[in-house]
Amino acid sequence: MKDHPQPSRRTFLAALPVVTAGLAAPAARGGQGGPHWGMLIDTRRCIACQACTIGCAMENALPVGQFRTTVATYAITTGRGSTGTAMVPRTCNHCEEPPCVPVCPVGATFKREDGAVLVDGDKCVGCAYCVQACPYEARFINHDTGKADKCTFCSHRVEAGLLPACVETCVGGARLFGDLNDAGSEISRRMKAAAGRTSVLKPEAGTRPNVFYIGLDNELDGRVAGESAAEMMWRPARPTQGA
Repeated sequence: MKDHPQPSRRTFLAALPVVTAGLAAPAARGGQGGPHWGMLIDTRRCIACQACTIGCAMENALPVGQFRTTVATYAITTGRGSTGTAMVPRTCNHCEEPPCVPVCPVGATFKREDGAVLVDGDKCVGCAYCVQACPYEARFINHDTGKADKCTFCSHRVEAGLLPACVETCVGGARLFGDLNDAGSEISRRMKAAAGRTSVLKPEAGTRPNVFYIGLDNELDGRVAGESAAEMMWRPARPTQGA
């Protein structure tokens, strides 16, 4: 019997079928006997509705126009010349080797034993070194606080036995969150079932992400640059001439 809360969206919505970009598989991680949180995103189930984006923004009281998670949309062209649109939910990857940690001059960014990479707002001086160091464009300087901000895996919710807001609000069941150290957890079983088909963004960065993907288009080649509908929707309008 584990002594940590097992987050459950009523047991992960009774096991919704969820089953990036280089092939990847998680190894045993974290402290002995404790959880090590990770996320599995099935892009085939994502409809780019941005419910995750807005749910996260509301849960974490983010400034207007700033987001901890978004769904980027890409126009892609295949080798055969056909075109289409690809959706890629993006967030902090809570890397095993996070490049944001060593560049922080005051030790404000740190990685916990449970895998979450967090920012100590009391220490952060807003220098943005970590923002520049992140290869996934997952960090920003919060307009209200002047501090570095990012996804926390909703650690305050997880500690209360709840799921991250983005997982709770995903209408397509594209996001799955759980303990990568627990072989019996839903995420571990889905990762095992999808062996050889899971990917991570920018594997060449050597950061060993704890956010995994299924169904990433090969044409994306692991890129993360791109705008989300939410970012475009909340972008301040340019003032009209003479206004």
